[in-house]
Amino acid sequence: MPAVLDYEPVVLPPQRGEAGPLSEIQEEILDLKQRRQAVILAHNYQIEPIQRVADYVGDSLGLSYQAAAAKAEVIVFCGVHFMAETAKIVNPTRRVLLPDLNAGCSLADSCPADRLAAYKAAHPEVYVVAYINCSAAVKALSDVICTSGNAVKIVNRVPAGREILFVPDQNLGQWVARQTGRRMRLWPGSCYAHVQFTVQALEKARLQFPDAPIVAHPECIETVRDLADEVCSTELMVKFAREHPARRIIVVTESGMLHRLRREVPDKTFIAGPTDTCACNDCRFMKMNTIEKLRDALRNLAPDIDVPEPIRERAYLPIQRMLEWSK
Repeated sequence: MPAVLDYEPVVLPPQRGEAGPLSEIQEEILDLKQRRQAVILAHNYQIEPIQRVADYVGDSLGLSYQAAAAKAEVIVFCGVHFMAETAKIVNPTRRVLLPDLNAGCSLADSCPADRLAAYKAAHPEVYVVAYINCSAAVKALSDVICTSGNAVKIVNRVPAGREILFVPDQNLGQWVARQTGRRMRLWPGSCYAHVQFTVQALEKARLQFPDAPIVAHPECIETVRDLADEVCSTELMVKFAREHPARRIIVVTESGMLHRLRREVPDKTFIAGPTDTCACNDCRFMKMNTIEKLRDALRNLAPDIDVPEPIRERAYLPIQRMLEWSK
């Protein structure tokens, strides 16, 4: 029988009453947002102070729709680099800001565009389904984009006679292949944060919280997904939390997700999925965006995201196909 965790788990109890007042910096951000005619989009993995001042908090699919529909002069994207690039691809005439240009992604880095181009040259028959966690240059080489929330639907739309290359996340690709029954070639990439979750750590957490179901992101490794009670995107985690009768839920994804869950499902307790070494699994890239950097981005209208027009035009087509197929 596995021992209990040898560190204190992160447990967020039910939210009692309204959240506290905004800080001086948060109030300044709201004022700057109005003066700059800006919209703030934030991924679920952002820190709680950023989520509180965002116009929209969501997963990659929801953020893609919001970016495509944005009418503001300035889009401030609180996420990582590929997300801000996606906003620029669908809004070429808007200024798109990323609070920290160094906020990258280990998963996106695992699939360089030149390597994908070489693979396609050697295998011209493949149909490339690219997880949105990739660079604009990789999107430009792809046939269709997907997110964790719509990947099954997108793969099911690919013509049956086409052989699929799924890039860059092998864990998500493996899960989608099982859900759809489609054979796919999988690019050997992964999210460094999600692969840190282990069966051993989660079994220990389950001993401490035997009444709490486990909901896990499909970027986790197969053994973790098999252990979980539910595997789904971050957006569907909100739905799962609302509808499941359990009063406590173990959430196996990046820790920022707990803030949104607690805000939108305030009557339940959320437990951060632990790893073998820590009680709270943060993405170091997502956490590079700070409330101060968000304020400075609005003050200075920088750092600015630029996508070369030839790449942007090619990358727009598979994104548009995803948005159409997701309806």
